[in-house]
Amino acid sequence: MSSTTPQSPEVTNLLWGSVQTTEGEFKDAKLWPGGARGWDWKETGTSHQPGIQLADIQELLDNGAEIVVLSTGQNQQLQVKDGVVDHLKQRGIGVYVQETNQAVETYNKFARSGKPVGALIHSTC
Repeated sequence: MSSTTPQSPEVTNLLWGSVQTTEGEFKDAKLWPGGARGWDWKETGTSHQPGIQLADIQELLDNGAEIVVLSTGQNQQLQVKDGVVDHLKQRGIGVYVQETNQAVETYNKFARSGKPVGALIHSTC
């Protein structure tokens, strides 16, 4: 990471329905180097099936994420649309698809080490 790449915010607490970060609290969260905001599925028409799509991830990439962590929910009900992981890997983006608690651990590990990481965190099912 260069000295001009901002630090990714950390997740400070995860509860059912709440992702608390150093940038604020959200039901579901989009996190990237230098920022965070609530993840509103309605913006891209996301649903549990077929799941996370490239349109959900683009903001993370636009803000410098070179590693992307995608959470599938605490009960792993959120899927990732076919082709998304392969597309990211072909672009040289590191991708992790994990249950939400594990995703937060993975994301925070990269954020604390200063890596340009982004995440989509789904706090419920």
